This record gives sequence, C-alpha cells and structure tokens, in this order.
Amino acid sequence: MQRHKYPRTRHLPWSPGATTDDLIADSVEAFTGQRVIVTEKMDGENTTLYNDHLHARSVDSRHHPSRNWVKALHGRIAYQIPDGWRLCGENLFARHSVAYAGLPSYFMLFGVWDEQQRCLDWDSTLEWAALLGLDVVPTLFDGIFDPKWFESFEQDLERSEGYVVRLAASFTRAEFGSSVAKWVRADHVQTDTHWMHQAVVPNELAAPSEGPDEEDAS
Repeated sequence: MQRHKYPRTRHLPWSPGATTDDLIADSVEAFTGQRVIVTEKMDGENTTLYNDHLHARSVDSRHHPSRNWVKALHGRIAYQIPDGWRLCGENLFARHSVAYAGLPSYFMLFGVWDEQQRCLDWDSTLEWAALLGLDVVPTLFDGIFDPKWFESFEQDLERSEGYVVRLAASFTRAEFGSSVAKWVRADHVQTDTHWMHQAVVPNELAAPSEGPDEEDAS
C-alpha cells in the first residue's frame, strides 16, 4: 500500500514563528466567506496511521521509544481503518517545547484522508473520531472566517505552540496549500538539542474520572 508524507503546512502571513525555511501563504483569500475550523496546534510529532502501518512525518521513520504508546493504540484500532485511508494526528507522548498536563490522550486526531487523496470535511472527521474512540485536537473557532477574530484572539503562549486554520469542507492533497495554514509563536523551539536526542519525558495525561461510589451505584 502506498504511503504518504503529510504535506508541509504554510504559515499565515502574520505568523511570528515563520523562518526563512518555511512556506508562507501569500494570502488568506481561500478562507474568505468560508466556514473554517481553528484548532490548537499541538506540540508533538505528526503521525499517520493506516490499517497496516504507521509512521511519523517521514514515511521511513525508525523506532523511537516515544512512539510505543501510539503503536499500541494503532494495534487496537487498525482493523477499523478502511483500505487506502489514513488517520493523521499528533503523537504527544514525549515532551517537546511545551509541557502538557491534563491531556485527554497521547494521540489527538486532526485529519482523515480517504483513498482518493481527499481530506474529509471536519464534521466527518469528528464522526470518525467518535467511531474510533479517538480524541481530537481542541477547537478554538468554528464559523465563517472572520479576520477580527484573529486580531482579538489571545493564547497562553507558555502552554500553546499556536493554532491551525483549515477549511471545514473537504479538500484534495493538491488543494492543501490553500486550505490549511498555521500560526506559530515566535522562537517556538526553546532548546538547542532536538527532543529525539534527549531522554523521553512523557507529557501528563488527565487523571481518570472517578466512577460513582457504591452508594450511588446501588
């Protein structure tokens, strides 16, 4: 089965974290008048799951201990992924530049692609997440693109890498460059050593919710 590297996401024109090596969107015209979804950009490792394989952004990515948890998750849900489809999300097991506490899961979905190289619309993405029992990256805005929202939006940049804007409608791989864009905080990487070359420090999951006590259950 063919493997697909996740496309590079362009920076929004006002993204302070863009460097000379990054792709930057010329405009946001494709979003104008369209329903868009703004999600938190999670600071993890881009990961793709098929029904018979998984990989990080690089399709030939090798073993790393930070990927063991996602491999176990994949073993439980892979049979439910249709042939030729793939799930794209963030592997948040290892701490990178943002230290997370209270995560609902170490894998958070942000896209589902079918065998025709089409990214499903957002509502269908949420349906697949519910079907597979997966958590989705947090939604910050869902509505018609509004530049004023972005001007007034404030994030806790100690706890967030930034945000991603995507069309709520489906789009093809060829349309990805105009359908998805990101905003990344300035000087996002806070260490000189790449996280893969450091000891793995797990992020923290949320404490499991407590069930009813014996009195309530009786």
